[in-house]
Amino acid sequence: MFMGEFQHNFDAKGRIIVPAKFRDGLGERFVVTRGLDQCLFAYPMEEWNVVEEKLKKLPLTKKDARAFTRFFFSGAVECEVDKQGRINIPQSLRNYATLEKECVVIGVSNRIEFWSASVWDDYFNESEASFDDIAENLLDFDI
Repeated sequence: MFMGEFQHNFDAKGRIIVPAKFRDGLGERFVVTRGLDQCLFAYPMEEWNVVEEKLKKLPLTKKDARAFTRFFFSGAVECEVDKQGRINIPQSLRNYATLEKECVVIGVSNRIEFWSASVWDDYFNESEASFDDIAENLLDFDI
């Protein structure tokens, strides 16, 4: 399980340090793709395979299913951590998530997320203000 929040910076070559706490859980190779809310998702291969199987089951006849599957898979890349604990995230994915220099890396149960520091701050502040409402809406899920 991934949890926690870490601040890291991208270097001039588009590399970022993966927090040491997350490296073992991600494994030698893992997948990074476009996420929701303008961030990137990173999945260990085992979790990626679970997500892939679920998305394969979506009906091709549904426009939203086709669009989401295209969005999710077309941005996906396999990554490996180098000897210094860094990964290189392609420019297209960095552009999508507006990742330039300062980055927030968070653990979210079965995945990690890469956020632009400014986008994360905005998202967090907005969510924090409505946290009670969000929690109330999740009561049906027995949380």
